[in-house]
Amino acid sequence: MAHLARLEIDEKDAPKMLEDMSKMVSFVEKLNEVDTEGIEPLTTMSHEVNALREDVVKNQLSKEEVLKNAPKKDSDFFRVPKVLE
Repeated sequence: MAHLARLEIDEKDAPKMLEDMSKMVSFVEKLNEVDTEGIEPLTTMSHEVNALREDVVKNQLSKEEVLKNAPKKDSDFFRVPKVLE
């Protein structure tokens, strides 16, 4: 399972990890004991619908102020590592 999840687990930690995973599976299995007949499935955890706020412009910064703390920058741009070949 660790290999499939791309986790590196030290051999000495494997028994504890297996015990913890067994506890998680047991907990989830308890959900099968709950009678959900006639209960509508949730699509969200909130009854709010599109709770949006008004955009308000605050504290406008100049280019110089924004770039001041950049680890790498060009004259007007942030420099970032290349992610595509």
